[in-house]
Amino acid sequence: MNEPIQQRLATLRAEYDKGQERLRALHREEAELRETLLRIEGAMMVLNEMARLAPASSGADALSPPDPAPLGTP
Repeated sequence: MNEPIQQRLATLRAEYDKGQERLRALHREEAELRETLLRIEGAMMVLNEMARLAPASSGADALSPPDPAPLGTP
């Protein structure tokens, strides 16, 4: 009679350990996702500020990289 109890206990321990590992993985994934969202939010803030500060007539040019300096210019 003790054998089925021990088997069930072993099964439950294995399931518990598996659940704990999954929970740790989800916490890591949550932290990574929060970091990604913060970076995206920061990029959006920068682009919004660039769009706000750009002259209205320049249009999409405000988001384009500047032209490289001519050769020979320090």
